[in-house]
Amino acid sequence: MPTAATQTHKREAFGSRNVFILSAIGSAVGLGNIWRFPYVAYEGGGGAFLIPYLCALLTAGIPLLFFDYAIGHRFRGSAPLAFRRLHRSAETLGWWQVLICVVISVYYAVIIAWSAMYTWFSAQLTWGPGNENDFFFSDFLQSADVAKTGVSTEFVPQVGLPLVVVWLAVIVIMCLGVKKGIGRANMILMPLLTVMFAVLVVQSLFLPGALDGLNAFFTPDWEALADPAVWASAYGHIFFSLSVAFGIMVTYSSYLKRKTDLTGSGLVVAFANSGFEILAGIGVFAALGFMAQAQGTDVSGVASSGIGLAFIAFPTIVSQAAGGSIIGVLFFGALVFAGVTSLISILEVIVAALQDKLGWSRIRTTLTVSIPLAVISMALFSTTTALSVLDTTDAFVNAFGIMAVALVAVIVVAWMLHRLPALKDHLNRRSSFPVGRVWMLLVGVLAPVVLGYLFVTGLIDKIANPYSGYPAWFLGVFGWGMVIALVVLAFGLALLPWGRRSHAKDDPDYDEFLAAEHYDPDQETAAHAQPEQRGAVA
Repeated sequence: MPTAATQTHKREAFGSRNVFILSAIGSAVGLGNIWRFPYVAYEGGGGAFLIPYLCALLTAGIPLLFFDYAIGHRFRGSAPLAFRRLHRSAETLGWWQVLICVVISVYYAVIIAWSAMYTWFSAQLTWGPGNENDFFFSDFLQSADVAKTGVSTEFVPQVGLPLVVVWLAVIVIMCLGVKKGIGRANMILMPLLTVMFAVLVVQSLFLPGALDGLNAFFTPDWEALADPAVWASAYGHIFFSLSVAFGIMVTYSSYLKRKTDLTGSGLVVAFANSGFEILAGIGVFAALGFMAQAQGTDVSGVASSGIGLAFIAFPTIVSQAAGGSIIGVLFFGALVFAGVTSLISILEVIVAALQDKLGWSRIRTTLTVSIPLAVISMALFSTTTALSVLDTTDAFVNAFGIMAVALVAVIVVAWMLHRLPALKDHLNRRSSFPVGRVWMLLVGVLAPVVLGYLFVTGLIDKIANPYSGYPAWFLGVFGWGMVIALVVLAFGLALLPWGRRSHAKDDPDYDEFLAAEHYDPDQETAAHAQPEQRGAVA
């Protein structure tokens, strides 16, 4: 019977399965769905790209999503605690994921701030016709060359002030907790995001030249299917798109009630995410078709991805289209909502990890995490060299952080700890869609092969071609140095002892969960068990 003291460790939970699904979709549907997928699909063969995309979704994305769900739900903890309960030596994997989220959260917030400002700019066409490129780089960001200036400390107020507002908003959401904060935010923002983007797509479809854009997007280039790079691109996109290996889905699934349909929920999240991506492709390329017609060129001459699409191409469309201001407000407003729902999921990985480790209250942990991150975010990304720092950090953390930790995680869990059978059984105890040997082969064999290929080819490319021509010292600090530091710090955090008040030491929620399921963690991990691993059951 838990004492009054241990009641404070009762794990938070989502109000319902539907709230969890909306929150998981909110995490998955981020900026990449809107500004990355359409161009990746276009470059990968248009309509033909849907074949490798669906293959990647079914053979890697969904299996790894189930993998994360099983670990988080079975071991009832943040990423470090869940992996620790899986096996003491696996705790480093959890901290590695947490530190990746630390880095991403710092720069993700500034993209939301840019989007918020561009929502306002769209209503007034602030940049002026034909001046979209110069306005973004020179007038708005006031970008400086790091090769000449080094990392700048010159403050850019039109970036810094909205960045403060973004951090204040997400800190309030995080302080309110899982049910009242994250759950409610997603219940409000996700329907709004869906409606806004649907209206944007409909409006884009009626623009002159929209059909040309759709033809460019959907016309299949079957020869592209013979290119291994296209298949690698599809798998790489799926890994990032579904928020696997971030620690997000491990953390979110730990907030689910004991009797929850895990695989059924995962299928809903995965296909909803893919549906949104295809919807984004339709809306974006319909608008690009209009832009191409207005400029007297073809779609290939205007198609772009990422920041170029969002902050240069779309403002050009806004300037040229009838009712362009509405298109701009809808597009950039959608970026804000998609960014916020993703950012709170990223921050939750960090907050949950420290809350489990230290046993602190929700508000104390949130403020301890968020305020330093906000200060770092302001220091690095409200300056004239923000874009270069963001570009480099994102490229290296995504390629060698997320990809590497996903690769190591599946190898450790599947081949070193032999835990896939136990995770399979856990999924099947409470799911409408059973998994079996095929799922274990996809996670334990196919995923490591694909992840290993993507990691090695990315490593070779980065070594052979210095990223974007940045100086070696700059890449050493914000590129390679960042990647190495994440691994070293992850090992260091795993070595720190769990305090007397930590949730690993006394967690009635985990204890009740095991009792209700008649689990014996000692027997389940007899070959590898260590006393520290058993937590509340010890």
